[in-house]
Amino acid sequence: MPDPGNPIATRTVEPASLAVGFSTALRCAGLPVPPDRAARFAEAIRLVPPHARDALYWTGRVVLVSRREQLAVFDAVFAAVFDGMLDPADSRGDTTATAPIGGEVRTRPTANDERPSGAEASPQNPAMSPGGDSEQGAGPDREAILAMASSDEHLHDVAFAELAPEEVAEMRRLVRKIVLATPTRRSRRTRRTPHRSARLDLRRTVRSAHRTGGDSIRLIYSQRRTRSRRLVLLCDVSASMEPYTRVFLTLLQGSVVSAGAEAFVFSTRLTRLTRQLTSRDADQALARAASATNDWAGGTRLAESIRSFIDDHGRRGLARGAVIVVLSDGWAQDAPALVGEQMARLSRLAYRIVWVNPRKVAVDYQPLVGGMAAALPYCDAFVSGHSYTALTEVAVAIRADRSSQPKRNRGPDNATR
Repeated sequence: MPDPGNPIATRTVEPASLAVGFSTALRCAGLPVPPDRAARFAEAIRLVPPHARDALYWTGRVVLVSRREQLAVFDAVFAAVFDGMLDPADSRGDTTATAPIGGEVRTRPTANDERPSGAEASPQNPAMSPGGDSEQGAGPDREAILAMASSDEHLHDVAFAELAPEEVAEMRRLVRKIVLATPTRRSRRTRRTPHRSARLDLRRTVRSAHRTGGDSIRLIYSQRRTRSRRLVLLCDVSASMEPYTRVFLTLLQGSVVSAGAEAFVFSTRLTRLTRQLTSRDADQALARAASATNDWAGGTRLAESIRSFIDDHGRRGLARGAVIVVLSDGWAQDAPALVGEQMARLSRLAYRIVWVNPRKVAVDYQPLVGGMAAALPYCDAFVSGHSYTALTEVAVAIRADRSSQPKRNRGPDNATR
């Protein structure tokens, strides 16, 4: 017999099935509900089963609604799906029973309901009266507090090229918080360790014996230090990448400040921007970077830019054993053979090469463009990075250890990394 105090107990529905069905109905009505948000809804109703008549409504509203203008669609779909299905008293004739879910009266401010700042007290607005109790305004005419998901969560799956001008600043704020971490490597420097499984440090042991008359009373062990590998980012700022450049440069600036990365941009030529991006003021750093680059939104000389990086910076140590991240769509003016030749040189120096191509997100995308097709065989990871959520794939690819992947013969310089 169902528990009359538990309206959800009147229907034995799995949380996953309920979340999938309701999310599908919302998507059919035009409300964007990504799969991860539907999974969170299922987890929420599994961990905290809705025992009150409106608990299911507010759980779905908090998890699945991210914008104020989506409330009307959500309310309509919720009423169509659940209205009349769950009755707390399990009796339609009980006058003491509360209304079914979706049938209760809820007040919320309209779109044009804007309260001016510094509103004066009036008899019609007792809550604004000087010294008045805020509880005096608690009534059916009082505005309801809107409960919804984080205001910036709806931007997570939006492509950078589709951002509205007012959303770019918010996306840059989100991207600036991303911390890119590289795998570690063993350094030549050593440190003392109490573990006897480490290597015996003869030099320190003999030096310590000088204090005891030449007798080695205590053996000293040491092991090699570990440090993070260098991170180098090469960003394409040509005309074809312009919709993504504004966000990618913010990623470069955050990586330089937080991870000590090296940053380069290229179009018709290569420009090093590490010094310009060291400022913690993002706007100032990007302004300095823009003034230092003269070929913004030009053509793309991919092979020449990679050759310039290797000859001027890479062979001197900047690329040796480093994780190289190339942010480009691969549309190049250079011959594919030249791109492949320079990528082969770069792969013999770098520990890993991660290529970020925002065009990869297209359903029918194939890397058939000359520059991209020539560079792909030398890449260890190929990701899109077209949105904030897709940048998690970039972070995972940068942090990955090459030892867990099949070995690739990159040439005689492979042993130096």
